[in-house]
Amino acid sequence: MTEQKITVAIPRGRNMKPTIELFKRAGIDFTAALNDDRRLIFEDPKSGARAITVRDTDIPVYVENGAADIGVSGKDQLEEQDKPIYEMLDLGFGYCRLVVAEPKTLKENDDPSRWTTIRVATKFVNIAQRHFQNKGIHVEVIKLYGSIEIAPLVGLAERIVDLVSTGDTLRANGLVEVETIMPITARLVVNRASLKMKTARITGLVDAMEASLKSNPIKG
Repeated sequence: MTEQKITVAIPRGRNMKPTIELFKRAGIDFTAALNDDRRLIFEDPKSGARAITVRDTDIPVYVENGAADIGVSGKDQLEEQDKPIYEMLDLGFGYCRLVVAEPKTLKENDDPSRWTTIRVATKFVNIAQRHFQNKGIHVEVIKLYGSIEIAPLVGLAERIVDLVSTGDTLRANGLVEVETIMPITARLVVNRASLKMKTARITGLVDAMEASLKSNPIKG
């Protein structure tokens, strides 16, 4: 029986290298993608698999629509987009936090438990709305696409919701964390139809990855 071919969506950026390492452990070699930042599609003749390298924000869309059978995406994107795809594994790498932050001067006399109405700037509109609404807080969300930390400094919004790793960028802009909405790691996701049509190939791959991560977690 010919092995079923699959297409993998690999995130460009910080999670690219650990993702490629994980697939290599499971028998699929896309290391060529690490040495060529212009090509977007890569083949592994030995495994019969193909990789497309795209932005993390686009991976849920590629997987949902079947352009990729399987992919690796941050939990932040999965929660924000809420696409009908299967989340198979927490891969453990790409760790950061999605937090609420505000100017240090504001926090000195601030009590989050007394919030009733707030305005936040973020690229994670859906997550922010759900988070505050679940706490009974009326929220006005201003969507931005980058440099979120500027918003409180120029009066666009009192607070922000953004990803934080070390916290250096917040501190450099006079901001401090108020609360953590959720921890974020990379997740393995699968197209629903692909899991039905290519069950053996995909479940075998997932099992191999899970076993590898249990014995030797990937840092990053």
